Amino acid sequence: MQVKKILVPVDFSENSNRIIKYGASVASQFGAEMEAIFVAQTFQDYSEFFEPHMPVIQFEEDLVASARERMKAFLAESLEPAVVCKGVVMAGDIAETIRNYAREQKVDLIVMGTHGYKGLEKVLFGSIAEKLVKNSPCPVLTINPYK
Repeated sequence: MQVKKILVPVDFSENSNRIIKYGASVASQFGAEMEAIFVAQTFQDYSEFFEPHMPVIQFEEDLVASARERMKAFLAESLEPAVVCKGVVMAGDIAETIRNYAREQKVDLIVMGTHGYKGLEKVLFGSIAEKLVKNSPCPVLTINPYK
């Protein structure tokens, strides 16, 4: 298996900091390029229930813009200056968006954590990892950030 492109989904939590460093290590071992991706969950899953009003649409746009700035800061804080990592911010269903991006960009390996934030987000990010393991177009390496 040749690994030329690695994708690391992040949620900007402390655990993401550990996972991006692990992804950088794997990328270095393979001589692969690495991209980090953050997906802002949108309200489109609920479109049958209501017609999104302008404030909701504006909220989603502001969320993505804010996430782009956070991505820049996150990569600068988490990685050594010599490590090259493109930051990608998208909006949509998290697992589906990551899966589609990996397919479109011909990603060879996804490196992701089994846990994100604590509480409900931990459960949510864990279920995203499970969905990607089951449906990813490429292998998924899951990392338990607590071990």
